[in-house]
Amino acid sequence: MKYLGLEGKVVLVTGGNRGIGAAIVSLLEELGTQVAYTYRNDPNIESGALAIPADVTDSAAMAAVAETVEEKLGPIYGVVANAGITRDNFFPKITIDDWDAVIETNLKGIYNTLIPIIPKMYERREGSVVCVSSISGERGNIGQTNYAASKAGAIGLTKSLALEGARYGVRANAVAPGFIETDMTRAIPDKVKEKIVAEIPFRRFGKPEEVAWAVVFLLSPVASSYVTGTVLQVNGAHNT
Repeated sequence: MKYLGLEGKVVLVTGGNRGIGAAIVSLLEELGTQVAYTYRNDPNIESGALAIPADVTDSAAMAAVAETVEEKLGPIYGVVANAGITRDNFFPKITIDDWDAVIETNLKGIYNTLIPIIPKMYERREGSVVCVSSISGERGNIGQTNYAASKAGAIGLTKSLALEGARYGVRANAVAPGFIETDMTRAIPDKVKEKIVAEIPFRRFGKPEEVAWAVVFLLSPVASSYVTGTVLQVNGAHNT
């Protein structure tokens, strides 16, 4: 797979210890990328990547993460802003704490992750950013006004960053997964899952590895060298 051009490149993945994040880390390792990832709880002990405990809501911690990665692995070429949480409820029942927690993690967390890295990418005139959004950020979802708002914000951030970064050779794209087999979706009641699957033309949830391949494509300086500001849907035609 050397034709992807990621061998030896340094990539940071936030929330890389489970679910989609862990699949991204694993695939990048297979492709010869030097990978670092952040986690809040329970690092992925099966991974050989550089694991750094950090919370994306802590700006000082994320600045320290960027410094650590560059000291131990080298200049950061790619960032996958994947860390995210849900605090689902119908809008009138969402507390201010649950609203703030989701926005702080899913949206401000992207800012905290990128702000110490982007200026260096501009100086080096190279870099690729992939933000993990969601089908909810594109079309909304019942019981997820906070989550959908944060993921829609991630798309807006990505598109604007793509416009700003283009002159420096820095690309920014997003992936918008549909319903993927992760801890988040496993908590969905079976009857609700059946209704969701019935709406998906593929008649199944996606796999984390299928999202990981989309992310790797967007990171690649070869496969997607002229792709920036786009949102790549990975949803089995659930939202087209």
